[in-house]
Amino acid sequence: MQVKSPRETDHPEELLDLVDEHDKVIGTASREKIYAEGLRNYRVIHAFIVNNEGKLWIPRRVSTKKLYPNGLDYSIAGHVESGETYEEGLHKEASEEVNLNLNEVEYKEIASFNPHTHDVHCFQKVYEIKSDDVPNFNRDDFSGYEWLLPEEIISRFESGEIGKEDIPEVVKLCYLS
Repeated sequence: MQVKSPRETDHPEELLDLVDEHDKVIGTASREKIYAEGLRNYRVIHAFIVNNEGKLWIPRRVSTKKLYPNGLDYSIAGHVESGETYEEGLHKEASEEVNLNLNEVEYKEIASFNPHTHDVHCFQKVYEIKSDDVPNFNRDDFSGYEWLLPEEIISRFESGEIGKEDIPEVVKLCYLS
């Protein structure tokens, strides 16, 4: 019998921590329930891989993704599961999505946002990895990629390009403010 990896399932049982306005855990809920109810008090991580020209590595999601199929994505993104720290979530997603071991790669936190003080959809920490190399990305997550300047990313969304909805705001706050 072959067991499916967590990436191959739909994750209805995935539990996420719910947090108060100070990012303190106040409970848990399934990812499915959080999305169904439009809750905004859960945690995610986002990371940008940035090259020496100041361009961000922006992957394109595969067509089979439930949310934003064929859309632009963060270099690395994911939910922080119940009991995980933001950094643990970052390490997990970096390994799964772009085959990076963050114990061997330098990264830094560049921002922290929440829906109470910023125009974003949930609590999030944003990280940056400096690299000129295209990561060995997971073909089950991404179909391709581009290196784009922050202004190019904003322009793409303004002209109707689809992608994760917080990307323009996060790019503006992190790279154009």
